[in-house]
Amino acid sequence: MSFLRDAIFLLIAAVCSVSHFASADDPVDFARDIRPLLSDRCFACHGFDDQTREADLGLHTREFATRDLGGYRAIDPDNPEQSELLARITSSDPDEVMPPPSGNKPVLTPEEADLFRRWIEQGAKYEQHWSFQKPVRPEVPKGEAKHPVDRFLDARIASREWEKTEQAAPATLLRRLSFDLRGVPPTTKERELFLSSWQTDPEATWKDFVERFLSSPLYGERWARDWLDLARYADTNGYEKDRPRSIWPYRDWVVKALNADMPYDRFTIEQLAGDMLPNPTTDQLVATGFHRNTMLNEEGGIDPLEFRYHAMVDRVATTGSVWLGLTTGCAQCHTHKFDPITHTDYFAMMALLNNADELEIPVPVEELTKRREKIDQQIAEKEAAALANIDEEKFSVWLAKQHREIVNWIPLEAKTMKSNLPFLQKQDDFSIYASGDFTKRDLFELGFDLPDTGGKPVTAIRIEAIPDERLPANGPGAAYYEGRKGDFFLSEVEARIGGEPVAFRDASVSFGKISVGSGKAVGMNIYDGDGSTGWSTSTQEGKRNELVICFSEPVSTGGRLEVDLLFERHFVAALGRFRISVTTDRGEIKADNSEIPNPKIADASEMRKAYLRKGEDFKDLQKEIAALEAGKPAYPTTLVFQERPEANPRKTHRHHRGEYLSAKEEVEPAVPAVFDPIPEKEPANRLSFAKWLVSDRNPLVARVAVNRAWRAFFGTGILKTSGDFGYQSEIPTHPELLDWLAVEFVESGWSMKNLHRLIVTSEAYRRDSRMDSSARERDPENRFLARGPRFRLTGEMLRDSVLQASGLLSPKVGGPGVYPPQPGSVTEMAYGKTAWKVSEGEDRYRRSLYTFAKRTAPFAAYLTFDGPTGESCLPRRDRSNTPLQALTLLNDPMFSEASEALAREMVNSGPDSPGQMVDDLFRRILTRDPDDRERADFVTYFQKQQARFAAGELKSEEILREKEQANSDEVAAWKMVIRVLFNLSESVTRS
Repeated sequence: MSFLRDAIFLLIAAVCSVSHFASADDPVDFARDIRPLLSDRCFACHGFDDQTREADLGLHTREFATRDLGGYRAIDPDNPEQSELLARITSSDPDEVMPPPSGNKPVLTPEEADLFRRWIEQGAKYEQHWSFQKPVRPEVPKGEAKHPVDRFLDARIASREWEKTEQAAPATLLRRLSFDLRGVPPTTKERELFLSSWQTDPEATWKDFVERFLSSPLYGERWARDWLDLARYADTNGYEKDRPRSIWPYRDWVVKALNADMPYDRFTIEQLAGDMLPNPTTDQLVATGFHRNTMLNEEGGIDPLEFRYHAMVDRVATTGSVWLGLTTGCAQCHTHKFDPITHTDYFAMMALLNNADELEIPVPVEELTKRREKIDQQIAEKEAAALANIDEEKFSVWLAKQHREIVNWIPLEAKTMKSNLPFLQKQDDFSIYASGDFTKRDLFELGFDLPDTGGKPVTAIRIEAIPDERLPANGPGAAYYEGRKGDFFLSEVEARIGGEPVAFRDASVSFGKISVGSGKAVGMNIYDGDGSTGWSTSTQEGKRNELVICFSEPVSTGGRLEVDLLFERHFVAALGRFRISVTTDRGEIKADNSEIPNPKIADASEMRKAYLRKGEDFKDLQKEIAALEAGKPAYPTTLVFQERPEANPRKTHRHHRGEYLSAKEEVEPAVPAVFDPIPEKEPANRLSFAKWLVSDRNPLVARVAVNRAWRAFFGTGILKTSGDFGYQSEIPTHPELLDWLAVEFVESGWSMKNLHRLIVTSEAYRRDSRMDSSARERDPENRFLARGPRFRLTGEMLRDSVLQASGLLSPKVGGPGVYPPQPGSVTEMAYGKTAWKVSEGEDRYRRSLYTFAKRTAPFAAYLTFDGPTGESCLPRRDRSNTPLQALTLLNDPMFSEASEALAREMVNSGPDSPGQMVDDLFRRILTRDPDDRERADFVTYFQKQQARFAAGELKSEEILREKEQANSDEVAAWKMVIRVLFNLSESVTRS
């Protein structure tokens, strides 16, 4: 009977129904017995969404359920038998019964209906959902176990009269611990040290190796992979074109933060709002890449604002999954059917995240900085030597020429600035910086006071396109998709003085080129009345250029000059930084990009240096300097957030049915109303939201984090639905343990390493995972942990484990993604038929964390083992079991290479006898020693393969990657043995 009761418990919990039926004399528990039924059968039609609520009857709160509906109530605690709910759930009339047949939900059983009857008789008390109540540290149960985690677990196991398995073998425990904390198997040296020390003091040895592995740099790489699943990390933009992006510095930041055991609250705040901290460091800016991992559509015909909105939709859903454990995304189109998150709550939460600009910034690297400084020093030395030997007579001639030929440009300070959407800001040098949201047709309307020129009329206007590191590819344009990054396309320029149009003539450019589309980027395009022609400086991103437009007739000064700049393209193409100047000079005025200072205002030293850089007398020096400049290594870049200026806040609106084009009323930033709000003294912004998420005002954050960690160690969380702690979730198997861990996590300083240490030092973690048929039947998913955890490694761990065992795994940390071997057809099928150029040298054998992640063509071996695509947040990976996985383990080129490398090493420098070779292979691959039968079986298998090679049945050159090597037949035979070992069930699991 005990077994049957437990089986029923697990089955019912799995379908989100009641955990067990209260006896007739027991009080009915709302959270345990009633809410799961209401959520599963009723809330879709009678829940939180007032737009779709049937018959205006709500069962989600007691106030709604007990209100007068015109002479009757859904629930009437004073007259239980008069409750309409009871009448409907017990009716046999298909037109009356609830849930209706059309709802595809089963009608309530007599036992379930009786629960409702007794609950109403007992007062129909509603309670807050367990996960929305702040966790309180429960008392640790009494018991023999020393470890608090074991006491909670043992109490449940004892109540079922189950027997716990013994502790697993030492080698098995070491392998399990190494994979869980570092993501790779232990080395043979670590194995020898562990087993030797274990003989003397097992407990001290275990604690010592726990600390060793926690302090290993491999720890951060192992746990970063789990976090990157949540962050939807990838090295490409996604959608059809799926071009590469540079965001790997964020991935490396995660590794570094985890290795440093950055407190989880700070880890959260820096990722969501690092740019808003006082004097943010580069690392804190890099951290905000968490929400820059969203996909980017690069199609020319898109509306960039629409896809920015879609990115925000993803950010709200991801934030809800990662820090609230709720399906907040369900409220995008309507009020949540099951959880107390309204449609307005959803957009109020979006408003908290919606006030950031999205930048790409350089990330200084110490090694590159030193190389750049060395080059700058070389340039300075060459220039100093040249300056000391200037021919003063030649310099005087050159300087006189500059005085004659220089155009006297007068920069104008904008008095008025207006645009359709971009935010225009004056800079100290009178230039204008454009930021914020851009469209495919941006219009800048600028007003200037013309200077007093002593009666001289203005003859020309100059527009400088100025680079700026805040812009894509350093500008000068704001283009970030479809066209070249940092490009722009100035379609038309109009000028007015005193409200009257000014005619143009003879426009010239210092450089002009159009990359996307046809035509030439010549000056007259900007006043030809055709928006499809214009000026662009494509291929010279990061460089200054200018457009000079002569007036048809000189114009008098002293009035107001108005200039309109139109940027019109099928993608964002506005100027990001520019400056407007005028001149009163006459004669031929042409655009000039020599960048020689105006000798009338520059000092002598500035002009002497310009002479070196631009004078005809120093061509050789200029070539040398240009070569040195070209050799300067560029800093890597990454995608970050930057909070918008106070003068340019972005408004957020509620969108009807979640549709971009159906924006309705403006929504103020706030957290969902079901929670304690952000403190009144704090501004309702992204930083305050990040702090709120890791405060005691959010009852979910610690529970979600520790449940995620528990799942990583035991295969399933204390709450199985890791991404949903809402009303549709099952009741945790050990709710008291979950809350105890959550409180402990917070009070221990939000230390992830302390949490992991706490779990792996428990007896439950160290139990043997072997089980008999009765254990499998009573607890098939090992939710109660009477036995140790056993589950398949991820695809990344599988690859890393064979590289580690074979001695190929590179210890190199960080940097851009690499390209390990995989079938070329994987990427050839994607848009553009992108070539997968396999990395050489140690990059070929880098840890799987560093494999280049292409969204439309994920690395095949990882995807086969349920790896992520990077398209959306993944709170929990599936674990499937398919024939393709076995084929991958047998045929993937990396597994084959690792087998061959290990075979070659063993033959060249390993033990002498085949039996000793088998022993060594078992230790390297499985961590343990083989038993006598295993040793004999593998020696026999090796000898059979040798015989096949000797007989010519197999040819080593068809088996081996490296040809014409000594002992080829022996190496090939051992390679086949190793492939079998790599494919054992024991090899692809962690214990």
